[in-house]
Amino acid sequence: MDAPPDQEDCRPFITVQQMLIRHHVHVPEIFAQDIDNGFLLLSDLGSTLYLDVLNEDNAKSLYQQAIDSLLSLQTTPQTTPLPKYSQELLTTEMCLFDEWFIAEHLGHELNDKQHRILKETRQWILGYVLEQPQVMVHRDYHSRNLMVTEENNPGIIDFQDAVHGPFSYDLVSLLKDCYISWPHELVTELCEYFLNRYNKIHHSTISLSEFMNWFHLTTAQRHLKTIGIFCRLNYRDGKKNYLNDIPRTLHYLKHVTEMYPELYEFNQLLEQLQPKIKVQ
Repeated sequence: MDAPPDQEDCRPFITVQQMLIRHHVHVPEIFAQDIDNGFLLLSDLGSTLYLDVLNEDNAKSLYQQAIDSLLSLQTTPQTTPLPKYSQELLTTEMCLFDEWFIAEHLGHELNDKQHRILKETRQWILGYVLEQPQVMVHRDYHSRNLMVTEENNPGIIDFQDAVHGPFSYDLVSLLKDCYISWPHELVTELCEYFLNRYNKIHHSTISLSEFMNWFHLTTAQRHLKTIGIFCRLNYRDGKKNYLNDIPRTLHYLKHVTEMYPELYEFNQLLEQLQPKIKVQ
């Protein structure tokens, strides 16, 4: 790892790595480190991403293995307390949608009513995100950060931004992936697979219906953020390819708005913006 100290701090990576590897979560080993110059010598997890190999035949098996690893990650003792996935941080993330997608990407100036709709939407979503059981959260647990490995599959990378937050968040990242999508039936089956194991580990009795509400509303929070980030990566950082992933991500978000009467006004706002979205 080459992380120039004036641009990146590799210490959070080291902190999280040490917690995860002690708990037998499959992350790179650190053989040597030079923090002052931003160098780490890491074990090699190979070059095969989940995204490279996922198909209809192997998806269920690979995702179940990823869920098993996620449950181990969630139960990792936080010997160094992680930052809280706070209301402030979650809200700041959702506001990226307003700034970078609506204003910058679509060139749309919100009126007072539309500002109110977005603010009330964020507040309602937050209630469901914050009430969930809190665990270690990777924050980008998806097909580009999971490596296919011969032993203890998968290998997990890019965990330096881990926080303490809602337990459905990483499952949303995994199953409502910005880079690949799956039928509703498979997603629900895998959610049930996760929940059954979570309840057994934690001796809890969370119902599938309650969990799916948390899952769907966390999907809304995450993809308000990711749509904004994809636009920011284009306009600020010149990374245009991320715009290609907006349609799938926006589809996830719109699907959630169609499920809940409380999101009707937000759904209508997206419909009003649709003509502008199509011309991009």
